[in-house]
Amino acid sequence: MHRTWDDRVVVVTGASGGVGRATAVRFGSLGARVALLARGESGLAGAARQVEAAGGKALRVPTDVADYDQVEAAATRVENELGPIDAWVNVAFTSVFAPFTEIEPKEFKRLTEVTYLGYVYGTRAALDRMLPRDRGVIVQAGSALAYRGIPLQSGYCGAKHAIQGFHESLRCELLHDRSNVRVTMVQLPGLNTPQFTWVRSRLPEHPQPVPPIYQPEVAARALVHAAKHPGRREYWVGGSTALTLLANKLAPGILDRYLAKTGFGSQQTGEQRQTRQRDDLWEPADDAVGHDYGAHGEFDEKAKSRSLQVWASQHERLLSVAGLAAGMTAGVTALRHRARSRR
Repeated sequence: MHRTWDDRVVVVTGASGGVGRATAVRFGSLGARVALLARGESGLAGAARQVEAAGGKALRVPTDVADYDQVEAAATRVENELGPIDAWVNVAFTSVFAPFTEIEPKEFKRLTEVTYLGYVYGTRAALDRMLPRDRGVIVQAGSALAYRGIPLQSGYCGAKHAIQGFHESLRCELLHDRSNVRVTMVQLPGLNTPQFTWVRSRLPEHPQPVPPIYQPEVAARALVHAAKHPGRREYWVGGSTALTLLANKLAPGILDRYLAKTGFGSQQTGEQRQTRQRDDLWEPADDAVGHDYGAHGEFDEKAKSRSLQVWASQHERLLSVAGLAAGMTAGVTALRHRARSRR
């Protein structure tokens, strides 16, 4: 892989596991200096080893993104030790799997502070440093659930909807100011991450991503591509994301009824949930058990490592040109056929 990000400084939140971990390693393989922000020391240590093995430089910065002062202090440390931040990628989140009426208000508040305000705080810390330099890029890891709410994830869906609105508002402001700082968002599908091992859940069965399931490296490739090509307002990852967003736009009421029937079963494996399972809502799950979970979850056998839709979204112009060329060819062929018929 070409080392196109030598000496560039990238911050990745939620870097101890899952998509954040895979994204940090991907940047490391490009030669970047990667600041790893997360709470869990075990996961951060493992992520740092992987980033450096891939060819990058890693800086571990234990941070709870729900605390603005910690995020601001982390940004200051990154610039002091690694240099000016070129890219900031917000990934960190937490959730509670349960019907809304079974989620305690303090739990809802906590997951909103991490999953939504963590992005706000990270974006603010990045902008405070990027705007005076008039350069830099901020990437928000989104979800199909930023547009389409599903049952059992009201807190997470609400936070992702909030991020979407925040992203659009901020992007308009930067365009108005003609700033060279760029913001973009990547809407992700169901992913095979440790989230489903450590998420707080009150479901009767073990939670799982809504199929089809993709490996976290699929998301990581898209997030890194977005950082390198931030001109687009958003990218979609996975055919399921595209279908969900299009269906929600065309027939949201029908989708409500469909998800009411299928959304409960599709998010559970059929196996009984372990009631003593550690979760990460208040404390990092990896430190609680002294275990580095890594990027992958429990669904390697089911997860896809490629997405044709991602390639298509990244080569939209090429496809448009190809479509135009195909249309012109078809038109010329039709005209020739018509001329021959007249003869």
